[in-house]
Amino acid sequence: MPRRKPGTLLPLENEILDVALAMRRMGQATFHGFGLAQTMREQGGSRSLTAHGTLYKALSRLEEFGLLTSRWEDAATAVEGRPRPRLYELTGEGARVAGSARAEKAVAPLSRITSEPA
Repeated sequence: MPRRKPGTLLPLENEILDVALAMRRMGQATFHGFGLAQTMREQGGSRSLTAHGTLYKALSRLEEFGLLTSRWEDAATAVEGRPRPRLYELTGEGARVAGSARAEKAVAPLSRITSEPA
């Protein structure tokens, strides 16, 4: 696997931020990893999500970068015999990065169209 350039995100990380931003705009500020995976599959048929371990590693990296925060959910809401769920939330910086990536993606097809010779 190629090493990432400093300051860049992997496609999966960009997709996570994009979906988290969409969820935030719909009024869902926090999310569980499993719920995020379901939304990613429903909204875009996520091809970059190969396994839940992949998702949780990406969530951890995004948290290290300061783009997400997380906390353990209250023990009272945990299902017996299962670990407590972890709640994730997009930070202000994460929302900014997701918004910028979304804007770049929207402009990219236009720049290809306008830069092609006639």
